[in-house]
Amino acid sequence: MSQKTSYTKIAAKIIFITMFLTLSAAYFYGEYMKREAISNLAHVDARKTSMLVFEALYSAMQRGWNKDDLHEIISRLNGVDERMKVNVYRSEVVAGLFGEIEKDRLARESNQDIAKAIRGEEVLNIADSKFIEYYFPVIAKSNCLRCHTNAQVGDVLGVIDVSYPIDDLKISLTEMINFFIIFIVIFSFVVFVAIFIELNQYLIKPIKNFSNVIKNITASQDIKKRVEVNDNIEEIDSIKDIFNSMLDSIEHQFYFDSLTGLENRRKLTEKLEEKKVLFLMIINIDAFQEINDLYGDQAGDTILKEFALYLKELVHQEEGIYRLHSDEFAHVCSQEMDLNEFKIFASYLSEKIGQKSFNIDNKSEVNLSVTIGISYGNDQLLMNADIALKLAKKSKKHFLIYDDSMAMAKEYEKNFEWTKRLKKAIEEDKIIPVFQPIVDTKTEQIVKYEALMRMVDDQGGLIAPIHFLELAKKNKLYHQLTKIIIDKTFKRFEYLPYLVSINISVEDILNKEIHHFIFSKLEESSIGKKIVFEIIESEGIENFDQVLEFIESVKKYGVKISIDDFGTGYSNFEYLMKLKVDYIKIDGSMIKNIDNDQNSQIITKSIVNFAKSMNIKTVAEFVHSKNVCEKVKELDVDFSQGYYFGEPSETISQK
Repeated sequence: MSQKTSYTKIAAKIIFITMFLTLSAAYFYGEYMKREAISNLAHVDARKTSMLVFEALYSAMQRGWNKDDLHEIISRLNGVDERMKVNVYRSEVVAGLFGEIEKDRLARESNQDIAKAIRGEEVLNIADSKFIEYYFPVIAKSNCLRCHTNAQVGDVLGVIDVSYPIDDLKISLTEMINFFIIFIVIFSFVVFVAIFIELNQYLIKPIKNFSNVIKNITASQDIKKRVEVNDNIEEIDSIKDIFNSMLDSIEHQFYFDSLTGLENRRKLTEKLEEKKVLFLMIINIDAFQEINDLYGDQAGDTILKEFALYLKELVHQEEGIYRLHSDEFAHVCSQEMDLNEFKIFASYLSEKIGQKSFNIDNKSEVNLSVTIGISYGNDQLLMNADIALKLAKKSKKHFLIYDDSMAMAKEYEKNFEWTKRLKKAIEEDKIIPVFQPIVDTKTEQIVKYEALMRMVDDQGGLIAPIHFLELAKKNKLYHQLTKIIIDKTFKRFEYLPYLVSINISVEDILNKEIHHFIFSKLEESSIGKKIVFEIIESEGIENFDQVLEFIESVKKYGVKISIDDFGTGYSNFEYLMKLKVDYIKIDGSMIKNIDNDQNSQIITKSIVNFAKSMNIKTVAEFVHSKNVCEKVKELDVDFSQGYYFGEPSETISQK
C-alpha cells in the first residue's frame, strides 16, 4: 500500500524545493557575477588604473623629468596602497634613444607576459581568483613623437605592470540592482512553477477526480456506489471517508426504517425484483391505531420496536423481516418450502404473536393480533400479498393465500366503487362539459370550441372520461352522460358567437332515446347552426343507412358534421364520399410529431388535398408547440386545436 501524504507535507515540500532552487540560482548567479568581475570588470578596472599611472608619468615627462624622477613617482604610487604594486618597463624603442636600463631588459627577456605586452597585447593574469596582475602596453601616439623621435605611431613605448587583490574591484551599482531584479524574477517564476506543478498534481487533479467520481455516482442514481480514488493525499482520503460515511448514512436511511432498524419497503421491492423469492407474507397489526389513540404515539413506537424484535426471534433470519409502513411488516422466504409448510408457519406466527404480551412501560402491557396476506412465486408478490391481506381482513381470517380469483374480486371491487362514484356524480350534477378552443390556423384566432366531458370529484378536481366511460357503457349509464353534455352545451352556447363541437358515437345515433333527445333540443332552440356533431368511433359503421339518415336530418337544422380521428384507412375515405361531412379531424397521432416526422407530413398533406377537393374543412388536433403549429400552417390545415392554444376549461373567451 502506497504511503499517504498531506497538504502540510506538500506545502513544506514546495517551500523546500522553491528555496533550494532559488538559493541554487542565487549561488550560481553569484559565481557567474564573480567570474564576470574577474574576467571583465577586473580587466576594465585594471586598464583604468594603468591609464591613470600612464597619465601621471606622461605629465612628469612633459615637464622634462628624468628617469630618477619617474622612478620616484612610481615609488610614491606603490606607497599609496601596500597591496597594490606598479612597475613600468621601457621598450627597446625607448632604450635605443634614451639608453637601456638593465632591469627593463631582463624583464623583457625573462617575462613572457611583458614580452606580449611589448608586442602590443594587453595581458591579464588572475592568480587563484584572489590577485590580479595586468600588463598594459603604452602605444605611441602622434604627440609622443616629439620626444620619441625614433618611434612611429603605433609602436609600443613601454609596459605598465599593475597588480592588486580582487577584493579591490569596483562592481557597478547598476549591475547589483540588475542582479536583484533578475533574482526576484527567477524566484517568482520558480515559486509559480513549483506551486502550479505541485498543486495541480496533489490538489487540483485529486479534487477533479473526486468531483468526477461524485458526478458518476449522481448520474447513475445508484446509492450503493462509493467514492474510490487512488490519490495518496490524507485530506482527500479523509474527505472520501467522510463522503462515503455520508453515503452509508443516506443508504441506511434510504433502505432502513429509522424506528425499528428493519429494512424498509424500498429494500423489499429491490429484493423482489431479483425474482428469487418463493414466499412473501405481509403482517398487519390489527387495530393498531386504537393503541396509539389510547396510550399515545410514544407508547405505540415502543410496541412497534418490541414487535419487530419479536418477529426476528420467530423468523430466525437476519434479513427476512421488513417494515413496510406504520403497523405493517413483511417477511420473505427463499428457502425450499412447500405451500403447506408455509401455511403452518403463518399459523404459528399468528398464534405466537397472539400469546405474547408487549410492554408499554413497567406497569402496563398489551396483547396484539395480526392479519397475514400471503403470496408465492416470483412475480407481483407484493401486490398479490396486499390483495390477500385486505381480503383476509374483510373476511376476518388470520391469514389468506393469494389466488387468481382474488384479483377478479379486486377488479369487481374497483368497478363497484367507480359505479357508485359515477351514479353519485350524476345525481349531484357533477358531470360537466369543459371547452377547448379551436383556432383558424392562419390567424390563430378562436373560431369555435370542442365540448369535453369531465367528472368533478369530492375535492373539486376534474376526472377525464377515460377512467369511467367504458364502465358507464357496461352499466347503461353512457347515454345518460351524453344527454347531460348535449343539454349543458346547448344552453352554454345559445347566446355565444362561436361554433361548438359535441362528441357523439354511432351508438348514440342508433339509440332511440338519444335520437329523440337531440331532435327535441334542436326543435326547442335555434342553436342548430352553431352545433357540430363530431362522430367518434366511425371506423367500420355497420348501420350505415341509419347514420346517413341521422346526418341528413340534423343538417336541416343547420348542424354540421365532423369525423373524429380521421386516418388513412380505405373505409374512412369511402365514408367521406357518402356521409357528406363538413369537417374531418386529422388523427392526433399524426399531428403531435409532424414537425419532424416526414411520413406524418406526407399523409397529412394527402388528407388535406383530398379534403379540399371534396370541399371539406380540416382540423389538426394535438397541436402542442410552435413548431407543430408552423408545420400545420405550412400544410394548409384549416383549423388547429391543442394545448398550444389552450387547455380544456370551463371558461370561454368573450369576443
